[in-house]
Amino acid sequence: MKNMILGLAVLAMAACNTTTTVKENSDTTTVKTETATTTVQGSSSKDVVAHYLHVKNALAKDDAADAANGGNALMQAFTSYDQTALTEEQKKTFVDISAAAKEHAEHIAKNAGKIEHQREHFAMLSKDMYDFVKAMGAGQTLYQDHCPMYNNNKGANWLSETKEISNPYLGKKMPDCGTVKETLQ
Repeated sequence: MKNMILGLAVLAMAACNTTTTVKENSDTTTVKTETATTTVQGSSSKDVVAHYLHVKNALAKDDAADAANGGNALMQAFTSYDQTALTEEQKKTFVDISAAAKEHAEHIAKNAGKIEHQREHFAMLSKDMYDFVKAMGAGQTLYQDHCPMYNNNKGANWLSETKEISNPYLGKKMPDCGTVKETLQ
């Protein structure tokens, strides 16, 4: 019976990859198990930008469901972002930007049937992404575009991977409405 209990304890510890001390009467037995560890690589700036562009391109096609998928992927990319190579100043900036960006990505993800609501959050997300790219880089050339007609002619900006305008705010109604304001290297 004593050996059976000890054997079960060893199995349980192997499953949990822990070190445990088993005390029986006055004898103390320490059992250490070693299991392989899996390293999950964090996302990079390129991943974050790619998922943002996924949302942008889906909205430009008036595809709210795909924009929601991109919003989910963007939330995950921000959550798993690898901050190890960032300076202290970049880490602080990342924390500030990612909190707001994840909130906007979440709204986009949870509102697959409400494209106008997704676009409202995309406008705010685009401001965060501009700051993110300026601080962390993008790993590629991006263009900051501007639509003067969005939001009752107040206008809004977004980032794009191409110089050609593909408007995420007006979608198929006016796909080429906008201008390139800035090139980000």
